[in-house]
Amino acid sequence: MNEEIVYGKNAVRELLQSQRPLNKVLLQKESSGQGTSDILDALRERKIPYQFVERQALDRLTEKQNHQGILAYVAPKEYAEVEDMLALAAQKQEDPCILLLDQVEDPHNLGAVIRTVNAVGAHGVIIPKRRSVALTGTVAKTSAGAVEHVLVARVSNLVQTLKELKKAGCWIAGAEMDGQDIFQTDLTGPRVVVVGGEGKGLGKLVRETCDELIRLPMRGEISSLNVSAASSVILYEILRQRMTKQRPEG
Repeated sequence: MNEEIVYGKNAVRELLQSQRPLNKVLLQKESSGQGTSDILDALRERKIPYQFVERQALDRLTEKQNHQGILAYVAPKEYAEVEDMLALAAQKQEDPCILLLDQVEDPHNLGAVIRTVNAVGAHGVIIPKRRSVALTGTVAKTSAGAVEHVLVARVSNLVQTLKELKKAGCWIAGAEMDGQDIFQTDLTGPRVVVVGGEGKGLGKLVRETCDELIRLPMRGEISSLNVSAASSVILYEILRQRMTKQRPEG
């Protein structure tokens, strides 16, 4: 199951008019501005990432079909808004539990994360529009269908999004090696967990915006887990603490 691509000027125009979610648009360098100014205006207005590439790249991606110098990657489902996640938590009468991924580029990791988010009953996943994998067919397949049941928001500015979530009453916990042991940390209450990309960790500004840093204790020879494994452990610890808190005493 591959990510859907659509090419040709009229086909991409129709996509933009239909408001279907687009991950990214590629335009041929030599044809920039030739009959595509309206498309560029629409991309900028909707804040859809786009990139100018060599003709050979488009030829390869379309197997030398008549692409007319433009190609769009179409997402397998609509993106949500961050507000939708907060509304879902309120509807369920639960404290928000949201996972934010910083610079995660592996679609298999994102798919596995989405599967865990659904399993623990968390309220959504936030990803950045740039320097991150988007919702693709590979993500959907790896999630084993969970992508249909999990809200995924794609935002332009992670730091601004975190600040807005703080205003909404959420506590921001970033996963870092020098953080506090998660098993010694109170993870109940409205919570946003931020996990960094493969081998990169959290970006400097994202890290500085977090209210606290948490870590997984590592007792073996390796010093870290991959994004999906780390996210799973953290989310299940949050679920465990919430279930323990809700359990009647005695």
